[in-house]
Amino acid sequence: MVLRSTCIHAEPHDIASAYRNETFICQRSRMVCVRLLEYQAKMLFRDYGIPVPRGYLATSIEEARQYARELGFPLVLKAQVRIGGRGKAGIVKVCRDPSAFEPIFMEMMGKNVQGETVRSILLEEFMPHDRELYLSIFLDRSKRSYTVIASPEGGVEIEGVANKVVHTLDIDAKESSRLLLHDIASYMGFDEDGSNFVDVAGRLIRLVDEKEAELAEINPMAVSGDGRIVALDAKVIVDDNALFRHEELKVFEEESVEVEARRSGFSLVELDGDIAVVGNGAGLVMSTMDMLSDADGRAACFLDVGGGATLENIYKALSLVSRLGNVRAILVNLYGGIVDTSIVAKAILNAYRDNIIHVPVFARIAGRNSDIAKEMLKGTRAVMFESVEEAIERAVDAVRQSRQAGSSSSR
Repeated sequence: MVLRSTCIHAEPHDIASAYRNETFICQRSRMVCVRLLEYQAKMLFRDYGIPVPRGYLATSIEEARQYARELGFPLVLKAQVRIGGRGKAGIVKVCRDPSAFEPIFMEMMGKNVQGETVRSILLEEFMPHDRELYLSIFLDRSKRSYTVIASPEGGVEIEGVANKVVHTLDIDAKESSRLLLHDIASYMGFDEDGSNFVDVAGRLIRLVDEKEAELAEINPMAVSGDGRIVALDAKVIVDDNALFRHEELKVFEEESVEVEARRSGFSLVELDGDIAVVGNGAGLVMSTMDMLSDADGRAACFLDVGGGATLENIYKALSLVSRLGNVRAILVNLYGGIVDTSIVAKAILNAYRDNIIHVPVFARIAGRNSDIAKEMLKGTRAVMFESVEEAIERAVDAVRQSRQAGSSSSR
């Protein structure tokens, strides 16, 4: 298999952690990845013969009633959103009582979780099991190869598990890969040759290889008393740049903020912080994010508007940022001698006027008419600064105060 991307250095456990919150991908490269929803990942698993529970996707209470009758009780309801920690968020639940099914379904449907709205719920048969394991295959760009992580402690965040193995995987060396999987099976507690585990792991490796996936994860992998294996949860991340070679995967690409940004000529990836970072040029945006991190700020997104800082582009960029649910402030860093900063200021004013944005904007904009732009923004929630350091300091302080105010009001 030929890798087509620039190598990035990171330790294996760091990469696994970063893939979980999707920050590594965008902070260190311009690559955009598509994280499949669980039901979509399980469709791929079925195609490759990886056992998954019987289930149905419901988008309405009418569908849910029908599917619940077919599955019987107990069953599991799993909201389909692209975030981790769904169990802790209360959007994965086991329902044993038929009378409780509809209230649980209606409570989940439409719920907003970390900026994502639940629009579909996967209903699955409940699978009794004796053990839960962890298995993932991901692309380690520092080694130009795939890496396998396995642990006999599944169903939890792998970053917090000490009992795990991490091995570089040579996909093209079939025999050595098979021997490695047998060793891992023994480590995971399978007796004899662990053929069931080796078979499932081999199918997961083939999926990653053939679909050019960045990550494929089973967590938890359920093991019954007779040794049968079922993937209770599934996670697959594919490289957006490889989709043109995989038409079958394009059906999974939804009209997300990232997709809309790309169609506008921007590069946007949502992160898990609360300060949106907007700039013109990948290098400028990445260095701004590094400086923000050094100042104890956390980026809510990476948004590169490219070379054209026009009225329409900046307005569109602010519109996209407004759709991210966790943004408390917007940090704008635009640079260029030909950039008319008064146009940027007008775009910001228009976004406030049209109720597109409702959070403060902290901007460092270098270019023509900067004095005019500053005057235009006086008396608004947007402030221009001479240096990006000042803008970052004020943005981090404002967000800190916002968090404290929110914490106080919730008591």
